[in-house]
Amino acid sequence: MAFFKKKEKEIRPHKEIDIQKEIKKAEKEEEGLWIKCSSCHELLFRKEVERNLDVCPKCSYHFPISVDKRISLVLDQGSFTELYASIEPIDFLKFKDTRSYKARLAEMQEATKRYDAVVCGEGSINGIEVLCAIFDFSFMGGSLGSVVGEKITRILEGGREKRLPVIVFCASGGARMQEGIMSLMQMSKVSGAIYNLKSEGVPYITVLTDPTLGGVSASIAMLGDIIIGEPKAMIGFAGARVIRDTIKAELPQGFQRSEYLLEHGMVDLVSQRSDLKKNLYDILSLIRA
Repeated sequence: MAFFKKKEKEIRPHKEIDIQKEIKKAEKEEEGLWIKCSSCHELLFRKEVERNLDVCPKCSYHFPISVDKRISLVLDQGSFTELYASIEPIDFLKFKDTRSYKARLAEMQEATKRYDAVVCGEGSINGIEVLCAIFDFSFMGGSLGSVVGEKITRILEGGREKRLPVIVFCASGGARMQEGIMSLMQMSKVSGAIYNLKSEGVPYITVLTDPTLGGVSASIAMLGDIIIGEPKAMIGFAGARVIRDTIKAELPQGFQRSEYLLEHGMVDLVSQRSDLKKNLYDILSLIRA
């Protein structure tokens, strides 16, 4: 007599598979493995690009990077202390286009875990203390609004009071339209603070990344004592199409790219991302000497 009896396996119906859904899922996973270069249009293995400091291995185009990556690449490990993090924007105009400005702000704040499009703080570069502001392009295109202007003004005033060099890493599409004249006023506000900083003989350095456009290029980026561009970064005020339609002429090859601006005296240096910390340290060392 058998003491144990094998339990018959329960037969369950096959799970129905949504073929189209599975195909889309597979395509999405595959897309995540690859990234297309904005400059040479080559299809690149994402992990390879990330290992190369988010630089295209084919043409050296420097992809936009997050604020946290920028801090880890340029500042000494553990030296960064964020300042003015709690300042929040206000919907002065109760602005609404297809969606309200208030709703857009809430969405961006949830996605980025930041109140606005710039992070300011104090840190060091190979032991040299600096104050810095880093634009977050993922927050409404790094647009210049009242909070961005206020935080950068405060970091400039802090640099003047403490006599510490100020470095601003720019990445922006320009002024924030949802704040109207309030955003445009930040251009003169920040420019005044830069003038006061320079009047005290304190260095002001700007690093222009892709893209640096509009009011940010005019009021913050191009006022540096030393202006550094990342390779192939788009830098300018108006877009190329607007300029072409205005002057009724074809624009030169590479117009509004870092290399073109270097050739024509608009920037002082085009620096590879891997060399940026060393280049900043060398500049600061010479200034302090």
